[in-house]
Amino acid sequence: MEPVDGTKHRQTTLSDDQSAAIQFLEGGAGRDATVERIDTHGALIFLIGQEAMKMKRAVKYDYMDLSTVEKRRALLKREYELNRDAAPSIYRGVLPLIRKADGSIAFGGSGEVLEWVLTMRRFPKEAELIHIAKHDGIGDDLTARLGAAVASYHAAAPVRPLDAHALIKEILDELDRVFDTMRTTVGQDAARFLAASRKMLSDRADHLGLRSLQGHVRRCHGDLHLRNIVMIEGVPTPIDALEFDERLGTCDTLYDLAFLLMDLDHLGMTHAANLVLNAYLSRATPDLSQTGLSLLPLYLSVRAAIRAMVDVQTAAVNDARKEMQADAKAYLAQALAYLAPPPPILVAIGGYSGTGKTTIARAISHRIGASPGAVHIRSDVVRKTLLHRDPLDRLGPDGYTSAITGRTYAAIRDQAGQILREGHAAILDAVHSDPKARAAAEDVATAAGCGFVGIWLDSPTRTRQARVASRGPDASDADAAVVQAQEGADPGGITWHRIDADRPVEAVIGAISNILAPGSATARKRGDANVG
Repeated sequence: MEPVDGTKHRQTTLSDDQSAAIQFLEGGAGRDATVERIDTHGALIFLIGQEAMKMKRAVKYDYMDLSTVEKRRALLKREYELNRDAAPSIYRGVLPLIRKADGSIAFGGSGEVLEWVLTMRRFPKEAELIHIAKHDGIGDDLTARLGAAVASYHAAAPVRPLDAHALIKEILDELDRVFDTMRTTVGQDAARFLAASRKMLSDRADHLGLRSLQGHVRRCHGDLHLRNIVMIEGVPTPIDALEFDERLGTCDTLYDLAFLLMDLDHLGMTHAANLVLNAYLSRATPDLSQTGLSLLPLYLSVRAAIRAMVDVQTAAVNDARKEMQADAKAYLAQALAYLAPPPPILVAIGGYSGTGKTTIARAISHRIGASPGAVHIRSDVVRKTLLHRDPLDRLGPDGYTSAITGRTYAAIRDQAGQILREGHAAILDAVHSDPKARAAAEDVATAAGCGFVGIWLDSPTRTRQARVASRGPDASDADAAVVQAQEGADPGGITWHRIDADRPVEAVIGAISNILAPGSATARKRGDANVG
């Protein structure tokens, strides 16, 4: 992560001679292996066979002091401490490079300490999430693992008694100072961003205070973007946490996640970003009572603005100047867009088992409401959460009594109301076979002063039976017997949009997308048209 104040290029190169240490590592550090060297503004990394060895540069920045061997050791040690628990198979330790009495150099032993080196296991470039995203895409299964991995990372992060409002204000103040030096490149968009973000910061002051009181301000990763997550034995693993400034590394967990969501969104992977967000929330706050989603537009915007700033600075010393400046402007436009989110809306999807409710909800969620899309509330998952069961556990008849079903529907409506009051969109995914249940769903939106769209999926019994028979492990317990029992059931008068779901999923998604399109005449409180 670059410093938020943009002082990347204001540095002092010191007289501290690191040439002997560099020569030793470039020569393979006593290993019989080829060496690849990577230079960054603050470090030198040597890829030697299956190892990676990192030493800090002897430089001093406004934001990071590497002026002595001991200071470089301290930051390498902190980097190791921050990353070893999350990625123990990568981070091995910090070792001294020693010049022995005979003039030779080795790791450890007696003699003069030349440098300190962080030793790591090398991983292939193909394991980096940025490589996977650009070459293979990030599929639904990976998004679920990614969201869960970040939630686990944050759960283990220590709480810090700092004010979330003050932390964001400091960042905006620094952005203001740096953007002032970039007027010819960023134009008026920077000023518009700062005005809008400061207004949102003021409007959300109480929300930020609550996040601090609830313990969501923690010593987080600080630099959680796609390049700093790698796949280790199929598990998305954060690496290279920000080590040089404890205050910059301390933030709201949702602000930490926002970097990853913004990164995906910038690459045009908003669908993946939405699924990551939903997977994260299901682990971090399964009852959705402490989502902090009212702050997400601000957090996404600040992350995008920081990337715009860094691109402008990097363009000044990069051959691809025009491309990076254009990307910086795109980031700033993205930052402004986040600060003008559309109003929240509740979408309810109903239909009997096997009509494809969950498939459709997951496919359209990123198209609804503020970026990166709606929170998906699924009755099958909530039912099992209420019963303290794993989503993949099968329930017997006792899990589907009228009392349990009533509690489940009350819970999903309560969660939807919470999300709407946070200013975010939600999708209710449940059968909704009872007219009273459908009316109650609409009442949630009315109470929150939000728009509502109801979707009812129709599909014949034979198609629904084939679908439930082909399911893999899933939170739904519906099988062929359940589908058969629903044949001939009367859902009562349906005023929601009725969609023919007995066709390819792309056609169903297209029909619903037309209903949800901004300005659509059918995207109103109560649908009355059959579509399909």
